[in-house]
Amino acid sequence: MDYNGEDYRFLKIKDAILSINQKVSFVGVILEVGSPKQSKGTDSFCTIKVTDESHTKDGISVNIFAESMEKLPYIVSVGDIILLSHVVMKAHNKQAYALFNKKFSSFALYDGKGGEDFLPYQVSSRFFVRDQDKRIIAAVRKWLLNFQFKEDSKKFLLLREIKDGQRINMACKVFHICEVAKGEWMAFVWDGTDAPPAQISKKLEDEMDHELPLQVEPLPLSRDILCSFPAVGSILRVIIDKGIEKHILHLLKIGKWVKLQNVLCQVDAGLWFGVLTHFTRLRYVPTNDNLIVERQRSYDERLSWEHSRMPYWCFPWTSEVTDIDYSEDGPFVTLKDVLTHSQVTAKFKCVVRVVAALPWRSEDFCSPLGNYRIRLTLEDPTARIHAFVYAEDGVSSCF
Repeated sequence: MDYNGEDYRFLKIKDAILSINQKVSFVGVILEVGSPKQSKGTDSFCTIKVTDESHTKDGISVNIFAESMEKLPYIVSVGDIILLSHVVMKAHNKQAYALFNKKFSSFALYDGKGGEDFLPYQVSSRFFVRDQDKRIIAAVRKWLLNFQFKEDSKKFLLLREIKDGQRINMACKVFHICEVAKGEWMAFVWDGTDAPPAQISKKLEDEMDHELPLQVEPLPLSRDILCSFPAVGSILRVIIDKGIEKHILHLLKIGKWVKLQNVLCQVDAGLWFGVLTHFTRLRYVPTNDNLIVERQRSYDERLSWEHSRMPYWCFPWTSEVTDIDYSEDGPFVTLKDVLTHSQVTAKFKCVVRVVAALPWRSEDFCSPLGNYRIRLTLEDPTARIHAFVYAEDGVSSCF
């Protein structure tokens, strides 16, 4: 895809990386984006990773500097096309990268799936649109239709593999995004697996004055939103750090899969959540991406199991501390099934973990009048709820 013209020659990336310390121009598909940052000086900068048909293995990094955040590329979707003119090729640790100089470099951004629309949706101040660009953009779009980026699936962990304090790469589906408090945004993501039961450090007696929260977000979600979530598999709450939401939110599409790099996983009060920081990057997800297809296939296979709604940590079978009452007929369900059930009163059979009780001492379970009254906090990989044991129900319960 070389093109010669007046002061205008586009190279393939494989040729551009050989032109160290030279000004080059090339066109690439955006593979990876992150949040812009402030440099040590007065400039703002961002780093993107791009690829083309000549260099599909890892892509190449492009460091872009501008006088302000507003003059940096505002990428509408990972997988869009960027045309870069007069960038300088550099090398660091034997890895080539492109350096965008605000004094003489220019860029234009195009929709990666724009069909016959060849107008860029953003250009830098030094860029001039030329008729010759159309042919180049059309060729890149044609190649992009069947492009599959080859990457190691082992670099992307499942939710069932996460650990507290770990930074991970994850491939997940976005089910909901909302502002949980003023200026605080949260995404709700899922990959079809169960997050492991987390350690709870508080004492049982603390439940009276400082009860365990039922969810990460300050207020519970509406039933309509809960009904839009899958009944099997953990929904991970992902907090978006303040200051990066305007650069990240538009890249997260509800109902779409996304690849996130460098997500911080944490636990609070036994509840898992992730954090998107300035170091988090979003990766391109092509149509029929191999990793996503595998995630969906594994989930569909799980649904075919007889005990598909039992937590992963119950297999190959339940632990010695788990007690199962088989007296009730019917299949196992998740707590998510319970929360979204259409009937107000119903009986369910679940495998849950008891994480708190009020009162916490067994001798206080029965009131002075002889009635049992206990509030249990139960959880499984899909939800945490309060369950009340009262009167004769306490007689038949095992504690």
